Amino acid sequence: MDHHNISLITTIAWGFGLALVFGFIAERIKLPALVGYLVAGFLIGPATPGFVADAGIASQLSEIGVMLLMFGVGLHFSLNDLMSVRRIALPGAIVQMGLATALGAGMAMMWGWAVGPAIVFGLCLSCASTVVLLKALEARNLIDTMNGKIAVGWLVVEDLVTVLVLVLLPPLSGLLSGKEATVSAGIWVTIGQTLLQVGAFIALMLIVGKRVLPWILWQVARTGSRELFTLSVVAVAIGIAFGAAELFSVSFALGAFFAGMVMRESQFSHRAAEETLPLRDAFSVLFFVSVGMLFKPEIILTQPLQVLGVVAIIVIGKFIAAAGLVLFFRYPLKTALTVSASLAQIGEFSFILAGLGMSLNLLPPEGMSLVLAGAIISIALNPFVFAGIKPFAGWLTTHTKIGRTLDQREDPYAELPETTEAKYLKGQVVLVGFGRVGKRIADALESQNIAYVVAEQNRERVEDLRQMGKVAVSGDATEAEVLIQAHIQHAAMLVIATPDSLNVRRMSEIAQRLNPGIKLVIRTHSEDEMNFIREEKLGTVFFGEEELAKGMIRHILGAFGPEPHTEHKAA
Repeated sequence: MDHHNISLITTIAWGFGLALVFGFIAERIKLPALVGYLVAGFLIGPATPGFVADAGIASQLSEIGVMLLMFGVGLHFSLNDLMSVRRIALPGAIVQMGLATALGAGMAMMWGWAVGPAIVFGLCLSCASTVVLLKALEARNLIDTMNGKIAVGWLVVEDLVTVLVLVLLPPLSGLLSGKEATVSAGIWVTIGQTLLQVGAFIALMLIVGKRVLPWILWQVARTGSRELFTLSVVAVAIGIAFGAAELFSVSFALGAFFAGMVMRESQFSHRAAEETLPLRDAFSVLFFVSVGMLFKPEIILTQPLQVLGVVAIIVIGKFIAAAGLVLFFRYPLKTALTVSASLAQIGEFSFILAGLGMSLNLLPPEGMSLVLAGAIISIALNPFVFAGIKPFAGWLTTHTKIGRTLDQREDPYAELPETTEAKYLKGQVVLVGFGRVGKRIADALESQNIAYVVAEQNRERVEDLRQMGKVAVSGDATEAEVLIQAHIQHAAMLVIATPDSLNVRRMSEIAQRLNPGIKLVIRTHSEDEMNFIREEKLGTVFFGEEELAKGMIRHILGAFGPEPHTEHKAA
């Protein structure tokens, strides 16, 4: 059979095959697999000899990849997580994107580009990759840490700003391209119409979709068919993205993002994420492969200084901008370096923006090649940037005065106010963590008029607690200074309400050293940790699954009354 008649199959076969090979090689040499996927696309693109994939089919497959990528972003988008770090993530991300855009646009204008294409190019360099960031944090067990949450929240804001740019770029294309016919009052009418259409779509999703989509998933789930459930989730994601584009002139990306965001509200959101993950991963691979096909390697030879400039803005410029902003908000040096390293790369959103810019004639082909070169190099360098955080921080604190100052800067919420009442300083409960479990414990303590002091890593949450009149200190409770500030030496009880089993022992040791008679109540998600705590007699431990089972058993036995229990005793 002539492979030209089955171009869809050959494109997918070559794309997946080479992506597997080069993704595997990339992982083996400690690079993100995404680099391998881009290389695979380059090899089946027009810039290399041999098989050349069908560009039209690859483009459509990449559109599906964009939909499913954005659907996944929406499915994991948590407004609560964003709000918990809003005071640093919101202004930080917006200012950093502005600075990166200005640097990129300024450099492009130095090359002789017009203002419009230069701005689009700068925007492409300003947004980091969700995929790369999450994988980097996961590899270092940083996602659930305060530094990880700030980085993720920062990136969520970047994603939201980029989605807004994707919406506004088409109506602004005439203005950005400098066409006099469109630079008039009419452009504002067009923008207004676009925003009205987007607003109508968002309102429809939040009002109608929020009720209809969970109901649809519930009806399908009742059939008990796993494949029907998966099909319903994919159909909703792609169907809403397509419908949004056809009815509201909204991009596929925005439609899919809101489909995922609304579906997150359903009780089946975790199952939806799990069931569709293989399909989302597969089409995401094809998206990166199709982007790699656009890369022209001669750009590295013909314009090496431009490539170096792009990489310098992404890796050095964005790193310095993010670090400066985090330090400006009076966070410690380690937090600044971790967040900066997380954002010193670009990825999928940059490709989506660059593709849209090319389709609107706002970005020259060399712009896409420069974005791709910057992405590949910055993603490849990202693990080394992360690896350099600890030695760089050590060198700064050892050899420079400013480094020592930044490392030892005082958190404004790290100490209790001098006006704190005596009942919170002696015989109180020290509550580590104020998440869902910690908040419930705090409510119960308040209902019994038991004084407590919260020790919480999230400084913004501590600020909120203080504004509500509660007693709280900011910091990591594995550091003795934090527990000392909570007056652990005079406390009656330490309650560790965080699921961080790795640091439970450290907190327990500090508390017992400072206050040998203190009672400990510990939460854990690990059965091994539970057994260890009980063997070492560190305190009373509560294991989530065990407590759930106990609660269910009490309910089940209670439903049958005391008779079965009595008969059993008599026997």
